[in-house]
Amino acid sequence: MPYPQLLTPEERLADAKKRLSLPGIVVICGSTRFMTEMAEADLRETKAGKIVVKPGCDMKSRHELWSSDPVEAEALKVRLDDLHRAKIRLADEVLVVGDYIGDSTRAEIAYARSLGKPVRFTHPEVDPDA
Repeated sequence: MPYPQLLTPEERLADAKKRLSLPGIVVICGSTRFMTEMAEADLRETKAGKIVVKPGCDMKSRHELWSSDPVEAEALKVRLDDLHRAKIRLADEVLVVGDYIGDSTRAEIAYARSLGKPVRFTHPEVDPDA
């Protein structure tokens, strides 16, 4: 008698999203210099009926939560990078915003592709794998 095949965590997540009839989830990636463009992409993706997750902090802009202590700011950046990778794992697809790809965004694209996530670009010419 064959044993039932156990589902991977990714398969269980996909199954749960399907059972809950959740709309597609898109994660927005890109340099925080494009926060305005990310907000516009959020509007367009939301209008298209998708759940949108995106960076919530622009650490290049001064803010009391990270501007006073450089050591804490660096620790926060590490936590935010981990959080964004979790958003990529949660999402069904990735939308890269902007006409510039830095090292962090390049790493996010590679991570998403390693997970088999489709990746779209607002500026396809910047796709590092094109």
